[in-house]
Amino acid sequence: MQLIVVDEETALDQAGADEVAAVIAARPNATLLVATGTSPMGLYAELARRHQRGEIETSRLHVVQLDEYVGVGEDDRRSLYGWMRRSFVAPLGVPERNIIRLPGDAPDPAAACRAYDAAIARLGGIDLAILGLGPNGHLGFNEPPSAADAPTRAVTLTPESVASNAPYWGGADHVTRQALTAGMTVLLAARRTLLVVAGAHKREILHRTLHGPVTPDVPASFLQQLPSATVLADRAAMGG
Repeated sequence: MQLIVVDEETALDQAGADEVAAVIAARPNATLLVATGTSPMGLYAELARRHQRGEIETSRLHVVQLDEYVGVGEDDRRSLYGWMRRSFVAPLGVPERNIIRLPGDAPDPAAACRAYDAAIARLGGIDLAILGLGPNGHLGFNEPPSAADAPTRAVTLTPESVASNAPYWGGADHVTRQALTAGMTVLLAARRTLLVVAGAHKREILHRTLHGPVTPDVPASFLQQLPSATVLADRAAMGG
C-alpha cells in the first residue's frame, strides 16, 4: 500500500485527478468504480475541468456505482446513483449506456446484487476503485465487521453510518436503515485502488486503517495487504 500525503484540499484534488487520469490514459476503456461522499468531490471536479480542456478522453469508460440506499430510486434526491451522475458521469461525459447501477429500488435485492456482479465480471473486473473512508472504517457500505470475502449484498447501516448520512436526509430519524453495497470481494479484487481521505474528523479511523491490525472490524484495513492500493490523505487527516 502506498501513502500520499498533501498539505491542503487543492493539492488533494490535483493528486487524485493525476492518479485517475493516469489509469484512463493507459486504458481508455477502463472500468472505474466511483464513490460518492464529500472527500472525492473536488477530485471529480478537477477531472471534469481536464475533460473540458480535452485532456481526458472518456467516451469508452465504464462507471460502476459503489452503493445505494435500499428503497431509493434513481430520481430520488437522496439517491447515490443520482449523486454519482451529477458529480462524475455527466461532467465527464461518460455515456449512460456505460454505467453499471446498483439499484436500491430493485424488487429483488439479492438478484440485483448477482446481476451487478455478473456485469462487472463481463467487463473483466474493476480497473480502479475510487473510495472514501467511512467513520467506522467501512468501504462502500461494508459495515464492520466485514470480512475480505464479504459479497455484494444488502446490509443494515450502523449508528455511525446513520449519523454521517443524516445531513443528506434531513436528520437521522429519516435515514433508511439498509443499503446495497459492492462487496469486499469486488473492492479488493480491483486492479488499483485509490482511497481518498480528508479532514481531521477522519484522523483516528485513518490511523487504524493504516497502522492497526488487519481486521473485519475495520474493513478498510484490508487495503494494507494490497500493493496496488494508494491512500491519498490531507495533512489534517494524518494529524500533522
